[in-house]
Amino acid sequence: MRTAYKCRAYPTPDQACVLNRTFGCVRLVWNRVLAWRHARWYGEQLSTNVPQANAYLTRLKQAEEFAFLSEVSSVPLQQVLRTQQKAFANFFAKRARYPRYKSRTGRQAAEYTRSGFRWRDGRLFLAKMDAPLEFVWSWPDVDPASIDPTTVTVSRDPCGRWYVSLAVEVADPEQAPATASAVGVDLGVKDFAVTSDGEKIPNARVLAKRDRNLARYQRRMARKQRGSNNRKKARAKVARAHRKVAASRQDFLHRTSTRLVRDHDVIVIEDLAVKNMVRNRRLAKAISDCGWGAFRRMLEYKTAKYGRRLIVIDRWHPSSKTCSKCGHLLAALSLSTRRWTCPGCGTLHDRDINAAKNILAAGLAVSACGGDVRHSESSRVRSPAKQEPQPVKVGIPRL
Repeated sequence: MRTAYKCRAYPTPDQACVLNRTFGCVRLVWNRVLAWRHARWYGEQLSTNVPQANAYLTRLKQAEEFAFLSEVSSVPLQQVLRTQQKAFANFFAKRARYPRYKSRTGRQAAEYTRSGFRWRDGRLFLAKMDAPLEFVWSWPDVDPASIDPTTVTVSRDPCGRWYVSLAVEVADPEQAPATASAVGVDLGVKDFAVTSDGEKIPNARVLAKRDRNLARYQRRMARKQRGSNNRKKARAKVARAHRKVAASRQDFLHRTSTRLVRDHDVIVIEDLAVKNMVRNRRLAKAISDCGWGAFRRMLEYKTAKYGRRLIVIDRWHPSSKTCSKCGHLLAALSLSTRRWTCPGCGTLHDRDINAAKNILAAGLAVSACGGDVRHSESSRVRSPAKQEPQPVKVGIPRL
């Protein structure tokens, strides 16, 4: 299994100078090659592969105005071409957006392969550096001298923090003990998650809690003169505020996903179209603050890592409008209705708990018939949960 260890790095002033120069060259190569590929396609209808991009990089280095590209390690520059080729492959496969130009004010990174670094007794030596790069190891149960990194990525976030990420091949972890438990999870805005067991996990709302401070820092930055040192300091404060929001959200998502994976063998969620949901200008900010996409990705790799199973049911399954006790399906149910009484059996339902129970039932039905509802490559494949006929009955929700 492939994993990575991300550590805080503390380069010396000379090392920071070399790395900053490397970041600038990486950014220049990315932007130049991206513009060249764009012009080739829209001007001559020619596609570009990695060997052609390598030839263009060689010509770029030979130009007198870009002679400084030879002063840094060539490995990160070569990796830029492979990363960009992968970005275009993801774009054509509709897994990502069109590659964008890199900015000097955003996150900066440089990737080194085995020919660009040395790993000796848990110490990292990068190309063009004489002294090892100091970093803090945060895993006491893992000896850094025992690992063998395949790639090393050095990065600097907008607020000035340095990181080093070590990608390594490790043995598969032991499978978690079985719990004989399955749970359906309904994601929401007010309550981040409601389980079929009746548990409601409140939303952390990390952005809403820091929104006032963030807005104040942004207003201060807007009043500073462009290009001045005061504006750089103000931009760093804005970046630190954003980093705190992202770190708090990530911590909440990790804790929630880990607890679900630890306590349940089967987890069932809905295939939410977050990209379409954020088009609602009234709910876009609240939905983005939830982090549903990151939460699903965490569940996917954690369930695969520890031998659990994640089932994603179809997004059009009427989980909220269906009675989890008798199967009665309402014709309509407004978003403001949080509790409703089933006209068929008279059961009073909490909207979210009822939806979570229906999500669990649909996931178990899909699992029983051997279907797979995660069809990201083709939109024509319909899940068994979607193909099952549902009787439409007229019913008016009552409190």
